[in-house]
Amino acid sequence: MIYYQDKELVIRDMEEADGTVFVEEFTAQGWHPSLDYYQKRMQERAEGKCAALTAEYQGKQAGYVYLFLVTEEGPFAGKGWPIIVDFNVLKKYQRKGIGGRLMDAAEQIAGQYADTVCLGVGLCEAYGSAQRMYVKRGYIPDGSGVWYQDRQCVQYETVCTVDDDLVLFLYKKLQEECSGKEN
Repeated sequence: MIYYQDKELVIRDMEEADGTVFVEEFTAQGWHPSLDYYQKRMQERAEGKCAALTAEYQGKQAGYVYLFLVTEEGPFAGKGWPIIVDFNVLKKYQRKGIGGRLMDAAEQIAGQYADTVCLGVGLCEAYGSAQRMYVKRGYIPDGSGVWYQDRQCVQYETVCTVDDDLVLFLYKKLQEECSGKEN
């Protein structure tokens, strides 16, 4: 399915072949992705657990996002809210509006299931652009503090590793956007 299309950009359902492209591209960026990861996400999509979207910019895979329809862990477990997971735009395609369009599509899908969508964002510098984008899009912290490896950190606790698992959870009300209310 195609969620967005203009002359340069297409947001569509992820296909099996996209995983291989993303492994190659992220490896070229110095990351260490695994094809198994993408295959697992495709299996979860086939099982109806998530939506998996790919952005193509000028015919090339440029980014992706996964939207799990039910949040099973963290502060939003059991609330019935979809959660945006693993949002990425390749460095060479950043600052072209691709991430915003991916988020638009993910939020549109989320709005079919709930009036709120949530996500966790990393706290290290590598996530700085995403942190700013989420705030600009209206995401706010849920107030549960910092989490590490799916566990809420407590005050004065030492967290030795600042990696992708150190996150702050945010949420956004979608209903207000749909109803036309202004903040």
